[in-house]
Amino acid sequence: MRKIRPLNKVFSAKSKIKGAGNGIFANCDIGKGEVIETCPIIEFPETETGFIEKSSLINYVFFFGKKREKIVLALGFGSIYNHSDNSNAMYKIKSKEKTIEFISKVDIARGEEITINYRGSSSLKPGKIPLWFER
Repeated sequence: MRKIRPLNKVFSAKSKIKGAGNGIFANCDIGKGEVIETCPIIEFPETETGFIEKSSLINYVFFFGKKREKIVLALGFGSIYNHSDNSNAMYKIKSKEKTIEFISKVDIARGEEITINYRGSSSLKPGKIPLWFER
């Protein structure tokens, strides 16, 4: 099994995004294409999907798969990154490694909030795949 070590590039604090709770912020300057954080994940069996959708965990999980039928919970700071349609970071779920990587899409300055697009791709326009808080 691959060792996962914290990179200490981020910290959690109150988000400046309206309606959001805590967010994740850069602890140092982060260059475009840099791995921000690698987090272990817990993948839930499909039989538990209905329970998760009815619980508060729905705010912290990632959906993936061809039909978005799989659900994972990211450990570390992974489940606290806030959404933006114009995000400055992206994520890649690596099921075989049981990790999720957060990677910068642009240069991110120290102190800047790091956001991801919950839809998984910035090419998907708002409304194309509705987010749970847009339903």
